[in-house]
Amino acid sequence: MFAFTATFAAARPSAAALLRFRRAPSPAVRAHGLRAAASPRSGCRCFAMSAAAPCPADPLPKVNGYGINSLAKFFTDFGYVPREELRFPAKKLRALWFSPPANDCYTGTGIHGPLPRIFISELLVDELSAQSQEIMHKYIKTSGKGNKHAALASISGELTWEKPIYSDFLVLSRESEYAAWTLVNGYALNHATIATHRLESDIRSINKFNKFVEDNGFRLNSEGGTLKVSPDGLLQQSSTVADSALFTFADGVIESIPRSYIEFAERLLLPQFKDLQAEEVKEHHRRDGFEVGNADKIFESTSKEQLTRRSA
Repeated sequence: MFAFTATFAAARPSAAALLRFRRAPSPAVRAHGLRAAASPRSGCRCFAMSAAAPCPADPLPKVNGYGINSLAKFFTDFGYVPREELRFPAKKLRALWFSPPANDCYTGTGIHGPLPRIFISELLVDELSAQSQEIMHKYIKTSGKGNKHAALASISGELTWEKPIYSDFLVLSRESEYAAWTLVNGYALNHATIATHRLESDIRSINKFNKFVEDNGFRLNSEGGTLKVSPDGLLQQSSTVADSALFTFADGVIESIPRSYIEFAERLLLPQFKDLQAEEVKEHHRRDGFEVGNADKIFESTSKEQLTRRSA
């Protein structure tokens, strides 16, 4: 992915409200200052192409360092380990996920709960049209060394390149929703994930949690069905439709754009651990990793189709 990266800025109002609503004692995300109840994963977006030397965590080179590496080094420096690569050919995307460092201080609950998995994706810019590539390069050139401060930009929610004009946003939107989202959101948080199985609540089952969310007025991403299930049935996921907010483009046009969303995941016990007592179960006893099929549909949480869909 062209490493138009978008990841860890604050979640927008409605998503934040969901986290505040009926909060139960549960693990917290610790990433770029973001704290979210029971969140085992956070996700980012970027732009990538070719050139620039790769870092050891990511063997594929990126354009001017704005790919996965622009955020990955922050995490690998603190002990995160790069795991498997995921590819999304139809969307021209690539992703890597990173497992947190082993730390005996984070094996409990609440603020002592497990550190989150990190999922960073990027747009493969050189697979897009010449017009879209030209637009993205135009803004990257204005960024200076902004990619060196991706983590800081994520915290502040500020763009590291010049604010775009509306016509450029529209051109990218027609070819890649992902590219357009990152053009206006930069390194901001794309989503955080709540691990429903870690909730100390009667709605820890993801099906019950989904009903609770919808009953309280939040729309869920319906792409491929509300519940996204891995082939082995052990990873079940859903997500809200992204929040929207007004954005003033460089040419003065004011339009609503998609922002961040909240994902929900239930990781079921691996077969060899199914007989463990509840008090014996740890996170490593559960299904790990990610599924391309699930993730591909969750990416649609920021799509125009989902944003404009009427509630069921």
